[in-house]
Amino acid sequence: MGALTGFRVLDLSRILAGPWCSQILADLGAEVIKIEKPDHGDDTRIWGPPWLKNNQQEDTHESAYYLSANRGKYSVAVDLSTPEGQSIIKKLAEQSDVVIENYKAGSLKRYGLDYESLSQINPRLVYCSITGFGQNGPRAQEPGYDFIVQGMGGMMSVTGERDDLPGGGPQKAGLAFADLTTGLYAAIAIQA
Repeated sequence: MGALTGFRVLDLSRILAGPWCSQILADLGAEVIKIEKPDHGDDTRIWGPPWLKNNQQEDTHESAYYLSANRGKYSVAVDLSTPEGQSIIKKLAEQSDVVIENYKAGSLKRYGLDYESLSQINPRLVYCSITGFGQNGPRAQEPGYDFIVQGMGGMMSVTGERDDLPGGGPQKAGLAFADLTTGLYAAIAIQA
């Protein structure tokens, strides 16, 4: 039992920032239903090594990366591009308190899974859209990746060796800190 027990989160996100956010909510007691692509699921399921070991201590095909951001969730394979898949998502959204997604701005509108559409089904829905550059503005349609944010924000200018040394110059940090902090702040914003 946690502070968010009794709340349901519909997680349409993938890779790291969104899954990290929903994992925090799951750790706090929320029921999280993660929607994954049919056939192969979240892209990070195959981002190894390291891999989860089975009972014989052999590598499986389940990546530690995926597992480290998706514990405590239910997983359902749904094709968002089909009418059947869209219907499933709408039914789940009707019974959820929160939706988290991290598609490019406006991408889910064509499927009727954007905030405007889902809030008609469930007016109390908290809809968290994680994008690299917001919902509107000159860069809204561009994808956002952790290393892009590190470069644009100046973080890469203070990592690695000096520019005059071999291999020197801007380098990304050893962990995806922009994605991790985005997930953390998204979880805080949802709770607010």
